[in-house]
Amino acid sequence: MIDDAPESLPIVYRDDTLIVVHKPTGLLVHRSVLDRHETRFALQMLRDQIGQRVYPVHRIDKGTSGLLLFALDRDVGRLLSGQFERNEVEKRYLAVVRGHPPEAGEIDHPLARMADEHAGIVASALPQPAHTRFRRLATVELPYRVDRYPTSRYALVELQPLTGRWHQLRRHMKHIAHPIIGDATHGKGRHNRLFQQLFGHPRLLLAATRVRLVHPASGQPLHLHAGLAEDFADVIRQLGWDEAARTSR
Repeated sequence: MIDDAPESLPIVYRDDTLIVVHKPTGLLVHRSVLDRHETRFALQMLRDQIGQRVYPVHRIDKGTSGLLLFALDRDVGRLLSGQFERNEVEKRYLAVVRGHPPEAGEIDHPLARMADEHAGIVASALPQPAHTRFRRLATVELPYRVDRYPTSRYALVELQPLTGRWHQLRRHMKHIAHPIIGDATHGKGRHNRLFQQLFGHPRLLLAATRVRLVHPASGQPLHLHAGLAEDFADVIRQLGWDEAARTSR
């Protein structure tokens, strides 16, 4: 498993044109109006770590851990960003959610655009198309009363965003009444607190584990995979989901 080092980012893949790191939970990709108080960012950390300029081509939420890509050249950065913007990159995530969702399905639910001053994104009330596929990998029922029932149900799911809207996975799982555990904005506080008490890891249980794209220089398929960060992996182990998590690779 990959440990979340405080001042360096584990490098998953690197060549002459791009570099892929494992971003820990709680770290922003770059400055954002939503987190003005933050002083540490993956962009600056990686630049200092490898001693050269890097160019972000996409982003994952502050609370989400996992694969994060940077270009090592501005032109390559534009090519990679174009792939992400055109939804040509296949991304897979693992998440722990409340309840037992169906075995598989697709969420088709438009999402309004959220603002980000640093990225030049203006909020809009006009919803944009948003699609997410999901697959249930494992379930558990814990003997703890959280809502009106004497037990509480949870599931491990694989998520595949087919579009790239802000907080898409978190908002979509809330929409189908299976919010991601640890999500302070779109989740359920009582379930989040139960997981903190049981497992001691107050984090968003969402991780970017797989990315497939066309390499911008060679034109060949590039398949990237990252294991879960240790805090996330610990929850999976305690729930007995090790084998189920491996099936998503």
